[in-house]
Parts: sequence; structure tokens; C-alpha cells
Amino acid sequence: MAHSTTALHLPALLGILSFMTIESLSYRDAGVDIDAGDQLVERIKPLAGKTLREGVLGGIGGFGALFEVPRRYREPVLVSGTDGVGTKLKLAFELQRHDTIGIDLVAMSVNDILVQGAEPLFFLDYFACGKLDVETATDVVKGIAKGCELAGCALIGGETAEMPGMYPAGEYDLAGFAVGVVEKAAIIDGSTIIPGDVLLGLPSSGAHSNGYSLLRKIISRAQPDLTQAFDGETTFAEAILAPTRIYVQALRALMQALPVKGLAHITGGGLTGNVPRILPPAVKAEIAQAAWSRPKLFDWLQREGGVADSEMHRVFNCGIGMVVVVAREDVQQALQILHAAGEAAVVIGAIKPRAAGEAATVVYSG
Repeated sequence: MAHSTTALHLPALLGILSFMTIESLSYRDAGVDIDAGDQLVERIKPLAGKTLREGVLGGIGGFGALFEVPRRYREPVLVSGTDGVGTKLKLAFELQRHDTIGIDLVAMSVNDILVQGAEPLFFLDYFACGKLDVETATDVVKGIAKGCELAGCALIGGETAEMPGMYPAGEYDLAGFAVGVVEKAAIIDGSTIIPGDVLLGLPSSGAHSNGYSLLRKIISRAQPDLTQAFDGETTFAEAILAPTRIYVQALRALMQALPVKGLAHITGGGLTGNVPRILPPAVKAEIAQAAWSRPKLFDWLQREGGVADSEMHRVFNCGIGMVVVVAREDVQQALQILHAAGEAAVVIGAIKPRAAGEAATVVYSG
């Protein structure tokens, strides 16, 4: 009987011994480095500190970001926007240039809320990777902080997610979230646009953050030397990674001086897809292509890719990053204000009546 009892308990004993020999694992063993994350937070704090503005009630590191709407607003309406950088990130990975991609991230969201008349208040970012590289992440956040400075908004929070197995080595993803405020009576929605109004164009710095799947396809086929000089002293790499322009300061000055009837941020969809978003049903926009000098990058893309004119206008901004609609009598004053703010704004077209049944909302001339 004694031998029988020992046999009955032997499996349990072996199980205990097996448990006792299991190797102890940590989060670092699973691919997540908490210490690296903490190090990044410490590097971010002074960068975010440079973006502080009225309304910020807490700093980086809390569970939530606190912001008080400025009391000068009588009927404040919050405006929010979120966006990413798209496959432009692929080029940043390939070229190992991460210091301006954060500006793109901020620009895409703050320019979007700006077109409704909003003053950007604060920004949050989401940075996701398979393995956190503190140096790379710091470069990215430096760009985000710089973008926030240019937009006059505060970087008050975000999330860094290290997720082993989710992303290839050396790659990451970005998303951004902007919140702004506008007086209810000052919301810009395009409803007052009428025939005779004028379109002003503000130059882009290049492709901004749109059309990069096609751009990369053309580069893959043409195989240019990305280190070669391109359009003056700029290299090809610098031309394709030039950060998206942020129009907040200039357009805020314009909005405070005269009535702005409509604003269109020229992102995915180009002029053809974005200008109609602000037009009332009975009008169309007539755009003169000869009104501005198209950057050399777009000429190269069209030539090397054999891209049709209609596709160029539907995919790329073609040199115009923002369109402003003002009354004809306000054109000269608007140009003066924008030029004084450093914008090389030009008249690019006019608003025309649209006949019943006419499909086109944007037509091109010249």
C-alpha cells in the first residue's frame, strides 16, 4: 500500500519540480522596454514645454490632458481633426530622415480644422512601433513640437505604443489629433460664396503628405538618384520629404481682418476633390492653371509617370496647398495681409454660376 500511495503522488511532485525550474520572464523579454519608454517621456517633456500656451492646465505624463477654452470666446464651438502622414513614412524610413515627418503630422490636422475658422488649441500624437528606438522617436517628436509651435497650439499629450511583431524593424506609424475652437457666428462653411467671388492660392512646399503611393510608384520605376541636386540646391530626397506647410498664422491674421468666405485645404483629392467641398450647389470654381508656377517636382512626376492632367489635379496639390475664397472687393487687402505674413498668395480663379444639370464643380483654363 505504501508503494501505491507514493505512485499516486509522483505526478503532482514532478509538476511542482517542473514549475520550480521555469525560467522567469519579463516584459523586456517579450519585446517591450518600459525603461526606454520612460526615457522617451523625459525627452519629450522639454519639447512639449516649448509649445505651452494659455489654457493648458496640466503637463505631459498625466492620464488625461487638461485644457481650458480661452474665456475671450463668447459662444465657443470645438472643432476636432485627426490624420496621419500616409506612405510618406516609407520614404522617411528608407532615407533615415525622421526630423520633419512630425511637422507633416501636425500640419494635416491643424490645417483641416483651420478651414472652418478654428484656432488650434492643442494636439495629441500616437506613435506606434515594434521596438522603440528612443533616438528615432525623439526626432519624430521634435518635428511634432516644431509643428505645434508653428501652429500656435500646445502639445499636451499622446501615446507611445511598443508592440512587438506588429511592425517591421525600423518602421513605425503615426497619427495625430488636433482640437480647436471657433466662435459659433464665425464658423466658415462656404455658404456665403456667390458668383464673382475670387479664389486665392497659397503655395505648397511640394507634395505635402498626399499622393505618396503614386509618387513612390513613379520613383520605383524611374530609379532617380535621390542625392542629386534638384531644383536649385535642394536634393531630390529633400524635395520629396519637404514638410507640409502650416497656414495657421497667416490665415488667422486674414480672418481677423476681413470676411473669409471659404477655405479648402488641398489634401488627398487635389484641387479637383477639395475645392468642391466648400462650394454651394449653384456655383463652380474656374481655376487658371497658368496663374502660378508649378513646382518642378510635379513636372517630374507627371513626365516620369506619364500621369494625365486630370489625374495630377485629382491626386496632387500641384503647388497650391490652400485655397481662400474672398469677395472681389476684398482681394487686394487680402493679398496685402497674406504677403505681409510671408505667404506668396496669388489669384488663381473665380467663382462662376453653375448651370442646372452641369456636373463639373471645378473647371480648369490656361
